Amino acid sequence: MDTSMLREKLKLLNIGFGNNVVSSRVVAIVNPSSSPMRRLREDAREQNMLIDATQGRKTRSILIMDSRHIVLSAIQPETIVQRLKLLEAKNET
Repeated sequence: MDTSMLREKLKLLNIGFGNNVVSSRVVAIVNPSSSPMRRLREDAREQNMLIDATQGRKTRSILIMDSRHIVLSAIQPETIVQRLKLLEAKNET
């Protein structure tokens, strides 16, 4: 199965640098700069629930998944939301 077929079947959301998450599993996309979000990141790291998809770059958004995993991305939250909206619009047609 090639990537495009897999992407369509699972509705994968590109979060940057070749990393994808299943769009239906995303609960929230937040900015990492606030103190509660920094605590959320550290708590997830301690519980082995943190997935770092930044490829060594600065964290610009945090995705909260329905499995309680926390995914870090180097892409701005606004960009990820736009990609999610495009994905949803594409699936409606």
